[in-house]
Amino acid sequence: MKTALVIGAAGQIGRPAVRALAEDGWAVTAVSRRGTRDEAWPDEVRTARLDRDAEDAGAALGALVGDGVDLVVDMVAFQRRHGQQLADLAGRVGSAVVISSGAIYEDERGRSFDTQGEPDGWPRYAGPVRESDPTVAPGDSTYGTRKVRLERDLLALGEKLPTTLLRAAAVHGRHCRTPRELYFVKRNLDGRRRRVLAYKGESRFHPVSVRNLAELVRLSAARPGSRVLNAADPDCPTVAEIGAMVDGLMGVETQTVLVDGPPPAETVGDTPWSLPHPFVFDMSAAEREVGYRPLTTYADALPETVSWLTERLREQDWTEGFPTMVANYTTGLFDYAAEDAWLAAQQ
Repeated sequence: MKTALVIGAAGQIGRPAVRALAEDGWAVTAVSRRGTRDEAWPDEVRTARLDRDAEDAGAALGALVGDGVDLVVDMVAFQRRHGQQLADLAGRVGSAVVISSGAIYEDERGRSFDTQGEPDGWPRYAGPVRESDPTVAPGDSTYGTRKVRLERDLLALGEKLPTTLLRAAAVHGRHCRTPRELYFVKRNLDGRRRRVLAYKGESRFHPVSVRNLAELVRLSAARPGSRVLNAADPDCPTVAEIGAMVDGLMGVETQTVLVDGPPPAETVGDTPWSLPHPFVFDMSAAEREVGYRPLTTYADALPETVSWLTERLREQDWTEGFPTMVANYTTGLFDYAAEDAWLAAQQ
């Protein structure tokens, strides 16, 4: 039986990835800070603890690998040192699968997620982005530049450690720390029956289900290689379509006010999907290289996400339940007073 070590196993992607590998016949050790066990995992899955950012993380990871494993899956590689920890295992690890990000792409004018705050800084891609499209330069200043450096360091290992890097789109599903769907679910639970959407509600920010990501992990593990692959769902609904789907699942009707252009006021009409130009992935490389066939669509996966969020919001305040969401988007996501003031001014 082939052996696999999954780092970050307790996270949103790690949980289904562990299950997918275990059900595919791998002997899996699920590694996380607390050694958490998911109820959906087969009993045979082992657990272990590892703090990736501890001073002795490299040595501790090496101890977990021991004489060797066939596969390491890394959900939490963000820094150059994390890549070095993996590189130090070359010769004892058959192959690796590492989660990267679509946030690294830049357009033909050098605009990227890192330039959003600048005048005319929003990237505008010519079409669905491909793995061969330009990325930001490697560096240590931003999330995107660090991911690019990590990618290049690992790809440089070649056959010493064949690594598949999965450039994930906007991740959704249970256990997500920054669930974009919270924007609509919480508003519905709060009784908000009017909403404002910038860019006419036509923003498209390609999503990827945790189930589809897990399937890409499983397929990449079965066909090792040094490569980068996009990771996205087969469908990419607009933000207005997502809002309508959430409304339908929750049994409510909402009046949507569409704004032709950017958010008309601070915190008004600005959602976690709101982009002036589409951000859509080309998935042909994953289909060709590892035989990717998505297990679900965004629409089919949404009911589980909405149910999970509804339950969580009934148990605790969103700022307590989703602190990373607060840190990334601020509490302005639900600035109802500002929204009401703007709506009143339009009458």
